[in-house]
Amino acid sequence: MHIQRGKLLSELSTFGIGGPARYYIEAKEPNTAREAMQWALSQQIPVFILGKGSNSLFDDRGYDGLILHNKIDFCEIAQDSVYAGAGYSFSLLGVQTARKGFSGLEFASGIPGTVGGAVFMNAGANGQEVKDALLEALYLGLDGEERLFLRSDLEFSYRFSSFQKLRGCILAARFELKENKEARQSQLKIVEYRLKTQPYKEKSAGCIFRNPSPSLSAGALIERCGLKGSVLGGARVSEMHANFIVNEAKASCTDVLALIQKIQETVAEKSGVRLEPEVRKVPFDE
Repeated sequence: MHIQRGKLLSELSTFGIGGPARYYIEAKEPNTAREAMQWALSQQIPVFILGKGSNSLFDDRGYDGLILHNKIDFCEIAQDSVYAGAGYSFSLLGVQTARKGFSGLEFASGIPGTVGGAVFMNAGANGQEVKDALLEALYLGLDGEERLFLRSDLEFSYRFSSFQKLRGCILAARFELKENKEARQSQLKIVEYRLKTQPYKEKSAGCIFRNPSPSLSAGALIERCGLKGSVLGGARVSEMHANFIVNEAKASCTDVLALIQKIQETVAEKSGVRLEPEVRKVPFDE
């Protein structure tokens, strides 16, 4: 177990924002993750489990605890399921399974996160969510014990899973697959649409706000309020998709939070709807 000090979180997040971590450990296997969590417990310091950093906004001061970077990234594709490490790219998993003629994870294509992060957040797109394909998840608790959760053991809702109430680390997950000759074509259409409508080439954390309801999108509300292109400091509301804030010019966490507040206040004033953030704000200390 190699412990680093002062690792810049801006280098580990898709937003490109964040100060130094007090401690940083990269875990490529479960034993390392177990040792890291037990060490943090003995030191009485908080632990933040990091995947791809695609839905996280880190504090400008960094994180006064341990950043445990989950890089357990194996992948095993079978006839009716795929089993992958929590650190494996969820988007790549969607591409690879579709290429092999399997349906079930096409929606994962273009979701910029890891398998563990997708399960943790119940990530979704194109009318599907992780809960629709998940069969089971292997979890490591702070006590060092591994536990296998079946889909029926877990609760899911919009951008929520039971794992958000637990303290530990997802190690791996298994998803259901079905043979489908049209899977690859469907997956390619999903990617093409996202590339045309979302700013994937810019630094962002994905969608900033939760959709208020299935029939009302946050992006549409923000656009109707004339906020596309709005700038605060180095942060800007994307002109391509209004529910994305992009790091245009060395934006700080403070810039992003100020822009989030401006959007919330404007949308509430003009539409009466209070938007709730989807991005996870990771405080300096917990």
